[in-house]
Amino acid sequence: MPVKRKDDEGPVTGVQAFAAELRAQREAAGLTQAQLAKSMGYSESVIAKLETCRTIPSPQHATQADAALRTPGTFRRLRQAMLNGSYESWIRALLEMQDRATILRWWEPLLVPGLLQTEDYARAMIRAGRPGDSDAEIEQLVIARISRQAIWDRTDPSPPMLFAVMGEAILRQLVGDARIMRDQLVHVTEMAKSPRITVQVLPFGAATHPGILGSFLVASFAADRDAAYLDNALDGQVTERRNQVTRISLLYDSLRSVALSPGESMELIMKVVDETWRT
Repeated sequence: MPVKRKDDEGPVTGVQAFAAELRAQREAAGLTQAQLAKSMGYSESVIAKLETCRTIPSPQHATQADAALRTPGTFRRLRQAMLNGSYESWIRALLEMQDRATILRWWEPLLVPGLLQTEDYARAMIRAGRPGDSDAEIEQLVIARISRQAIWDRTDPSPPMLFAVMGEAILRQLVGDARIMRDQLVHVTEMAKSPRITVQVLPFGAATHPGILGSFLVASFAADRDAAYLDNALDGQVTERRNQVTRISLLYDSLRSVALSPGESMELIMKVVDETWRT
């Protein structure tokens, strides 16, 4: 969440903190934006955008800034704090659970699972849910969400196995515009080519099922007992209570058993793309 303040001085968001520090360190070093840009290997416009919060700092921006300004990891830590500060405590508990998991079993009735979202889809969805937030606050949440997908690139430990069941409504509910929907659904099919990711669609024709009560996630770990996460409109709950996790696991198994096969699911997704989200 944004850092709150009592007056008009100082940064409000992690993005603004990064921008203010970059400008301060540059000026302390006696460098112009053009000179810093040359040292970092970017154009002057990139530095101008970073210093005015018109772009979100990437890992490369942070690393290059530390090298050019000879700071001891300052900008890498600021960027990480920017990501961590985007979340409330219950979300951080969920993300920590995802990071440690060896297997994730995920049910989503209305939205593409976060680990499979495109940046544009995430932005449109977050903006719809937070109409009062500033653009800077929205961008901070977007970059924080998308940065979690680095989990798929790690090698030690290996990425988790993801088994995701999505409601058919996800394929047909407009988020953003037709282009965003098309790109998002195609992205899901591309991600599902990974041997570590299995996606199934629960069709509208399935009988009444327990998934209508909301999304949930069950995580399995190498050394700890399973945990589960249940979502709602305001916050979420992580539980390790054995009886609750067992019940949620059974709900997931029942949903997966009536969902389309992975192959049939990919065919349905591409059919919806061609019939509904042509651009």
